[in-house]
Amino acid sequence: MLTDSESYIKSIPHKRGYNHWRNRLTDAEYQAIYDELNSRISGSEIETSSWIPGRDWSGTVFQPIYEKACQYNEDAAAKFFGLILWHVVMDHEEVWSFGRYRLGDIPIEGLTYFRIDRPDK
Repeated sequence: MLTDSESYIKSIPHKRGYNHWRNRLTDAEYQAIYDELNSRISGSEIETSSWIPGRDWSGTVFQPIYEKACQYNEDAAAKFFGLILWHVVMDHEEVWSFGRYRLGDIPIEGLTYFRIDRPDK
């Protein structure tokens, strides 16, 4: 579950772009990405989207995002990856929130997600 501190979020932003890229992946490719991300956040307290995949997606479940879905466009691949992670966190059984933060004076590129306790979940 994903919350913005006021309500639970039940939709994926930038839906048009998300659908465009999603339609270029097979269901099996998308499910493998989804499952890998779900596995990575399960048991975790905090995750930053831009730090999860690493720089080289070769030989990983993330490779089809870059090659097939986004046709070798790094910016599009980063955005689509972030939207998939949003989807995973939104569907997760634990309650998560998110924000944009800095590391010292440097803004962190991706969203940072963190688990929270919400008694009303």
